[in-house]
This record gives sequence, structure tokens and C-alpha cells, in this order.
Amino acid sequence: MGVPRDRSPGPGHLATGAPAGRGLDAAAEVLRSAPARLDAHSGGLYLLSEDGQLLELAVTLGSARQFTRPWQRVGLTAPVPVADAARSGRIVWVGGTAHMARRYPRVAVAMPYAFCLAAAPVVSRGTVYGVVFVLWPAMHPPEMSAGERERFAAFAGRLAEVLADEAAAGRPARAGPRPEPAERGTTAPLTAMAARLPEGVCGIDLDGRLAAVTPTAAELLGEPVERLVGARPWTVLPWLRDPVYEYHYRAAVISGQATSFVALRPPDRWLSFELYPDPSGLTARIVPADAAGRSRPAGTPPERATHTRPGALYHLLHLAGALTEAVSVQDVVTMVSEQIVPAFGGQAVAVLLAEGGRLRIVGHRGYPPGLVDRFDGTPLTESTPGVQASTNPVPAYFETREDLERLYPGREETQDGMAAWAYLPLVTSGRLIGTCVLAFAEPHHFDLEERAVLTSLGGLIAQALDRARLYDTKLGLAQGLQESLLPRALPDVPGLEVSARYLPATEGMDIGGDFYDLIRVGPDSVAVVIGDVQGHNVNAAALMGQVRTAVRAFATADADPSTVLSRTNRLVADLDTSLLASCAYLRVDLARREAWLADAGHPVPLLYGPNGRARALEPLVGMVLNVDPAADYPQIRIGLPIGTTLALYTDGLIDTPGADLDRALADLTATLARHGGEPLDRLADALVDRAGHGEYRTDDVALLLIRAVPR
Repeated sequence: MGVPRDRSPGPGHLATGAPAGRGLDAAAEVLRSAPARLDAHSGGLYLLSEDGQLLELAVTLGSARQFTRPWQRVGLTAPVPVADAARSGRIVWVGGTAHMARRYPRVAVAMPYAFCLAAAPVVSRGTVYGVVFVLWPAMHPPEMSAGERERFAAFAGRLAEVLADEAAAGRPARAGPRPEPAERGTTAPLTAMAARLPEGVCGIDLDGRLAAVTPTAAELLGEPVERLVGARPWTVLPWLRDPVYEYHYRAAVISGQATSFVALRPPDRWLSFELYPDPSGLTARIVPADAAGRSRPAGTPPERATHTRPGALYHLLHLAGALTEAVSVQDVVTMVSEQIVPAFGGQAVAVLLAEGGRLRIVGHRGYPPGLVDRFDGTPLTESTPGVQASTNPVPAYFETREDLERLYPGREETQDGMAAWAYLPLVTSGRLIGTCVLAFAEPHHFDLEERAVLTSLGGLIAQALDRARLYDTKLGLAQGLQESLLPRALPDVPGLEVSARYLPATEGMDIGGDFYDLIRVGPDSVAVVIGDVQGHNVNAAALMGQVRTAVRAFATADADPSTVLSRTNRLVADLDTSLLASCAYLRVDLARREAWLADAGHPVPLLYGPNGRARALEPLVGMVLNVDPAADYPQIRIGLPIGTTLALYTDGLIDTPGADLDRALADLTATLARHGGEPLDRLADALVDRAGHGEYRTDDVALLLIRAVPR
């Protein structure tokens, strides 16, 4: 089940276009019941954006706020569980770290914690509102029981009913700039009893801030209570700024499992931290390391680890993985616009390259039609933010329109309807090739982490663009060569109807060695040729051109099919190439209504007779070209009464991976029998469509149809 648009066929339509308003309170109330109803310790609710293209995080429960930052806005094509649930319309289950690594490797690297997750679409009365997800602690079994699945489905259904009721009452739920917490102020203050304990005790909320600190804990940490409360430990205490300590905190709140670590408080005091989580936060017990039985030799440093924040790591991995699939420049622009722009809350993106002393727009998304095109061709001597970012490898961030106008007063860039911009230089192999512009509809604050991530993304985009430009250049040359070697149009021959199809392979450079031709060799005779040179590259196309030229030259010399193929075979052997080629050559006598056929290892042509029957011809097939220079190519006679259709084709039409060739040939013959009486163009389409060659082809496909008609 895909996520439907409007009221198109499917399970429902999008909950979009409703009056402005917020109806999240009732949904948050249902989400708060997840621990009691599902034994889940955290979760969240995503709502579909108004355009139906994104999932926007609206409400979080428990520790979900700790890891959802990189996924606050998720495209429906993103490889994450909530997007899968929206696309499929079914519950998605992830049963632990191993399962996550297999199914969602990019998420697993950014979230190396132990937990189980389920996501379900929120659908009511034919309307898809969004997706709900919940997390269970790491001790949960790796499989979701039938009872749990039923309860979770009912939970998602209840959320959908609430959202539908709120929308009907004129209070439709909308995601805000930041997700709302389902619970507020759930960390209780420490009691006097906890303050009297000999060890230090701290309460840490789900934002990672110290909610309460006992005097003993403050003494052990070396800071007054007033400075600690409300701050994050790894911010206020320099000796806890190693990312490994924040990692332990995240691991505890997300997995729901207690954890511990030892840290050195300078100059020489070791402290042991034990973290005990629950859905509202965690309690930290702090004691001297020697008291906990974990003393270390003096001067021994603690174990170090490097853990990048999930947001930064996920975006880098996600784009890096996505860009490996990008082939053309437009692929790169599409990947950036679909995968990155939503994640950062952007509205539009444009990619500009510096070429020939000017700024060229190679792709854009999200801008009004025609707006970005005005900047195409801007001289690199002008003072614009795009030119600056394309000539200076330093990123530029403008958090408001005023920031941009202050440096570039009166520039047209300030009239694009956006309110914030990030100009990312595209640098690859030490070369500055252009800039990527990420635009925001509202003022946007770029914090240090986000700037670091965007700068790194600029490098990934630059490398992908460099590869894509090279591919586009090679592809253009290859396709130009292919087009120059194939006939632009087949001649009009009285007494003969002709139709042809050529489909290049979708792998490699979209170029190959298949060819066909129709040659007038006399007042009442015509030569029909089809062939296939081994390979899918420029060498194959070049040899194809030489073979086609040779066949045309020998044909116009009024040679019979056997002689044409023999001479062509000797010529190919003299070219000193290792490539092989197959070829079928047919000489048609329109006055006598007959043809003579010779075959050099090529798939046998098919014949559809006036009686409505189709069959494969049985020529004496000779050796493929360039195997034996002295090979002979016998020929056979074929009668061509009015209404006879001949189908000549290359092996790409029947030879697909895993296919049985005899069965494929029989199917092609049956298709010819069913459609043989139709106009040739419709027949050609039917033969190509039967082979399923619409989008993915491992080989070229050439098809040439001729039909005898009255002169």
C-alpha cells in the first residue's frame, strides 16, 4: 500500500488542506498512555505535511527526543522505519540492533544503541494522518508477539480516531517548528532522604539537563549546586566533554538499560557513574571509583571512544549512501532535494557550477518556475552570494533576510521569497567547482553542529557532481556516436511497410553494438540487415559502424546474401579486433515476391503469414563474424506473398537473465501470432512490451519489421 494522494484509489487520502489550527493535545494524551498500554518506554507521532511529501515529527514521548533530531522531517522515500510504515501501510518492526543493521544500516550506524522499535500508519476513515512509533527496552524479545501487534495496531487506531475527531471539530493537528513533548516536568525533585545518602545522586531529564543535584554529588563533581542544575553535565564540566560520556547517557535513556562508566576528575580523582533510566529520565549515582571497587592506577587514562552525534552522523551517511546511486547531474540534484532538504527543514535547493567565467544553474528544486533561471549565466566578476561561494571555498550562512541584504544590498537573491540561506562551496580534489544553495522559507539558526554537517555535505555533493559531470559528458559522446551510426530514417519502399525499434541497455553507458538497416539495391530489390556486435561500449559501437558500412557497400555491389556475409566476415577479421558480431542479411525481390536469407550466428527471424500463423524460420545458420575468415554462409529462399510479415531482432529481445531461450522464443512467436494482423507500429510495440523491456535492460534491443503490401 502506498501513501495515496487526495482521493485516488488506495486505503485513504491525505489529511491535508485543513483549516489552520493545532489539535495535538488530545494526541499527546494518547501517546502518554503508551508505557501503560504497550510497556513501551518512548515513542513519537509523525504527521504528514500539507503537501503530502514529508513526515513531520509532532509529538515525542520519553527518550525519543534524544535521537529524533536528524529525523524531525522525513521524506516518504527515506530508508527509515517510519517512512516504510507510511509507504507500505503496515506495521514495521525492528527487533534489535542486528535487525536494524541489516534492514536500516545508515540508521544503525547513527544509533548504535540496543532497543526494539515498531512503527504503524495512523489511518482513520480513509484518511492517512501520519505514523506513530514506539520503542521498547533492549531486554524485549527480538520478535513482536501477536498480542503486542494487535495492541499496537489498536493504539495507532485510537490515535487516528482522536486526530479525525479533532479535525472534524476544527482543530486539525499540525506539526510545529519543534516537536511537542508528550510529558512535561516529569522529573521529581530529590527528597531530603536522597540528600542524606553518602553517595552523590543526580536527576537528569530527557533533555540531558541536571534537574536535581544532592550536595554530596556537587562536592564530588567540584561545582556548586546552583551552577549544575539546569545544565548538561558534558557542557558545564569540561572533563566530561569526551563524547563517550554523552554516549553512555544516550545509550541508557534509549535502550532503557542501566549502564556505568568511570571518569577522571582532574587532577587525579576517579569517579564512578551509574545511570538508572526510566521513561521520565534517569538517576545518576556518583561515588569515588575506589569505593565502587573500580580503582585505576594513577595516571591511567580512561577508555576513549569517538561517537559523533546521531544527527551529524546520520545525515553524512545518508547522503553518502544515496549519492552512490546517483549517475547523472540531475540524479545528484534529485538526491539532495529529496533526502537532505527535508531533513534540515529547507524549502528549496539549487546547484550552481562555475563554467567559462560564468555561473551556470545545473539543477534546482522548490523555487517558483523561472525564478532561478534569471541567475543562469551570471559573470563571476559580479558581487553576489552565489559567485562568492563559487569562487571562495568558505561556506556562507545567512540566518535572516537582513543578514543577506547587509552584505549584498539590492541583489535579486533577496527577492526569491526565502528568509534564510546556506551557501555551500563545492570542493573536490582541491578544486572549487561551484556552490550548493539551501534555502529556507523562515529565518533559520545554523548552530555549530549543523554548520559542520552542511560543510561536510558540500564535499560529498561536490564529489558526486564531479563524477556525474564526467558521466554525462561520456554519455553524450556515446549517444551522439550511436545516433550517427544508426539510420535516422528508413527509406520508403513501394510494396513494403517497415517499422523499427531500438532500445539501448540501461546498464553501463546506454550504448551498444546492435544495428539495423534497409538499403535500396535496385528498382525492385531491397536489402534488409540486422546485427549485434559484442559489448556495450564505444568500441562495440565503432565496430558496429564499420560492419554496417561494409554490409551497405557489399549490398550496393549487387552481391547475394551469402557473398555479402562472407566478404563482411573477412573484412572484420582484417580489422584485428577480438570482438565478435552476429548478422542476418535478407535480400527482398519485390517483383517476384520472394527473399533470400543468410545468417551469421544471429537469432532466427520470425514469419507471420497471410493465413494468420506465425513460425520461426529455419535458415542454415553460419558462424558468427570474426571467428573463421574462410567461413561460408549458405542462404535459403523465403516466399513473400502479400500480407507476409518478417520480424528480425537481436538477442536482447529474448535473452534476459534467468530466461529459458526456447520458451522466450516460443512466447515471442505466440505474440506475433496474436498481433500479426495489426499495424506494424502497434505490432512492434507489442513485441517489445512482451519482453518486459520498459525500464531495465541488460542488453540492447533492436527490432525490424517488414511487411509485403501491394505496390
